[in-house]
Parts: sequence; C-alpha cells; structure tokens
Amino acid sequence: MTTAGYGPTGTGQGPDEGSGDGWQDPARTAEAWPGPARPGPLPPRIVPPVPAAGPYPPPVIPGQAPVPGQAPVPGQAPVPGQAGWAPPPNAGQWGGPAPAAGQYPPVHGQQPTPPGGPAAQPPASGQAYPPQGMPSPGPSWPAVPAPAAAPTPRARGRALTLVALGLAVVLAVVAGVQAYQIHRLSGRLSATDQRLAAAQQGDGTRLDDLDQRAQVLEKQAGAQFNPEAVASAVLPSVFRVRAGQFTGTAFAVGKPADGGGTNLFTNFHVVESVWQGGGREVFLERTDQRYPATIVKVDEANDVAQLRTNSKFTGLVTASAAVKSGQQIVVVGAPLGLQDSVTTGVVSAFRKAEQGSGPVIQFDAPINPGNSGGPVINGQKQVVGIATAKARDAEGIGLAVPIKVACDGFRIC
Repeated sequence: MTTAGYGPTGTGQGPDEGSGDGWQDPARTAEAWPGPARPGPLPPRIVPPVPAAGPYPPPVIPGQAPVPGQAPVPGQAPVPGQAGWAPPPNAGQWGGPAPAAGQYPPVHGQQPTPPGGPAAQPPASGQAYPPQGMPSPGPSWPAVPAPAAAPTPRARGRALTLVALGLAVVLAVVAGVQAYQIHRLSGRLSATDQRLAAAQQGDGTRLDDLDQRAQVLEKQAGAQFNPEAVASAVLPSVFRVRAGQFTGTAFAVGKPADGGGTNLFTNFHVVESVWQGGGREVFLERTDQRYPATIVKVDEANDVAQLRTNSKFTGLVTASAAVKSGQQIVVVGAPLGLQDSVTTGVVSAFRKAEQGSGPVIQFDAPINPGNSGGPVINGQKQVVGIATAKARDAEGIGLAVPIKVACDGFRIC
C-alpha cells in the first residue's frame, strides 16, 4: 500500500494529476476553469484548536465565500479562495520540513480526513485532545482525577434518616437494659425490705421476751432476801429513843401527821417512866442530831406507844399480809444504845393471843435490851412487826407485836 502525500500541483505526487477526478491545485483554479472560481478540495491537514477567552469561533464551511470585511480568525487556516491562503509545502511522506506547530501527519494506514472533518472543528466539551490516533505534541502529564460529585439533597436526607433510626434503636436498647436493671433492683429492694421487716419483727419479739424475762427476774430478785438492800432502805427512818433514864428504838411510819411532822411507833415500856410521871416529852437521836418528840397515845395491853415530832421523815410501809413461818426478816434497832444495828433471821412462828395477851410473832434474829420498839422488816422492805422482848435464859427466841395490831389501834399507818 502506498500513501501519497498531498503537495502543490505539478510535483507529480498527486493522484491522477490533471485527470479531472483527483485533487486540483487551488492556485490554478481561476486559470484552468472558466466561470466563477470554485475552491477545490482542501489538502488533508490538522488545525490545532485556537485558544480563546470566549466561545469557539464559528467553523468555516467549505465552498462558502468569506464575508466581506471579515478578518481571518487568528490561528485558523484561510479558506481556499480567501486572500492570504497558500497550500502547505510537503516534500513527501517522511521527508521535508517538520510540520508546523499543531500540525501532525496522518497516521500510517489511516485515510486522510476530508475537508471540513473533525480536524477543522474544535474538540467537543470533555473530548480528549489531540483526537484519537494522533500523537501528543508535548510531554504527557498525569491525569488529574475529577472531583467527586456532591451528594444530592435526597441522598443527604436518606443518610440522616438512617442515622436517626440507628440512634433511636441504640436509645431503645439502652432504655430497655436500664428498665430491666431497674426492675431487678426493685425486686432486690423489695426482697431486702421484706427481710428487714421480718428481722425487725423478730427483734421486736425477742425484745418483748427479754422485757418479760427482765420483769420476772426483777420479781425474783425482789423475792430474794437481800439484808443489805433492806437495811439501806429503812435505816434513815429508824431512831434511838431517850426517855428519862431508859433508851429504846422508834421508827417513822405512815403518812405525814396532821398539821405537819411525823408519826412514830415504839414500845410502851420504853416511855413508861415518863408517861407514868406525867411527862410527855422524849428525844429522838440519830448520829449527832437530836429531835424532840411527844408521847401522843399508848396501848399498855399490846405494849405499843405513838410518838410525834415536828421534823419530817420518810415513813416506812407496813405489810398488809400476815407473816409465815420461815419468812426471812431483818431487825433494826439500838441494842445497848448502839444505833443502826442490823440482825437477820426467819419467822419461827406466828403465835395467836393466849391468856389475855395479844398475838405475837416469834423469830430467831438476835435482839438485846435497846432493840425494843425497833421494826421487823421482810424481804420486800415492809414492816411486819415491832420487836418487844426476848426469852430469858434462851437463845434465838424473840417476840414482836404484829404491825396490824398497832395500825388498827392507832390508825396512823
């Protein structure tokens, strides 16, 4: 296959030169053919695009006469028949001068582009330049990647919807987990409250049991005989009585006397000398203090006398029940003038009245002269009798007037 070059006429290189059906030299057109001048086919060439600040210039249509007064477009080859146009020189296929800037020879095996073809038109927007099949006029530059397309409003809305749904699912899961945990904690708290209530109820029951046991123990302790506690409770109300040349014992009893003061009991034989002598004044002695007292009333048959003092003392409580054999007692007095003497014993017997004498309490607590008139106290710190005498030439036989006899006779208990 032979590729012919396209050069000026007369070179012998055009196909079928002068035959009428090949390419003609545009310069001979006016001389060879009569009539109006017609531009023949243009030689194949490639016109580089002309850079312009604005839109591409309008393409030149082959066979169209130039507009009068219109200047040629810069960078654009003149149209045949237009002033200033000349055919490009070409010495052959591979020889001759180098093509002008922007012009490229046809590719081997490629048919020449007819006039007015793609080479004469500017590249379309986005089309690569130079055209396909043409070598690059300069060094190749790396292709710049096109910027990513911005997401559309619909895509953004869809993405936001998906994000919102994901957040809603996460929040629902978190809320469900928290609700489950709260439910479990509530159950545990309820169980703990029930256990605490049961424990408190059990503690309350145990406390009630302890209180009951404490009360029982107190009663048992009270029932138990404690001479020390009895003595400590009654000693402040017991005195030594000095009546003339005789001494004995007296104790405060009952409520305060009418008009103030304190009532006391003692034996008649303790104040008998003063009473028989017409006197009524006696003295109560305790430690280093001395209180005057008056004999108010006497019971010679039962050997009981009532005294009264203006000083105020705490009266002892009298027992309402009769004593029983074996009951433990404390006797307080001033034997032989010794104040605050305490002896203990038990009730030996309760003797009823015989041969004109009243009933008496027999006990085994030691007593001596000076104990006469002193109180006989049981374990509950109550007066059960008034010590009166002891059997001579015998040990452990003491006698006391029952307190009920004194209270009934004087009405001061």
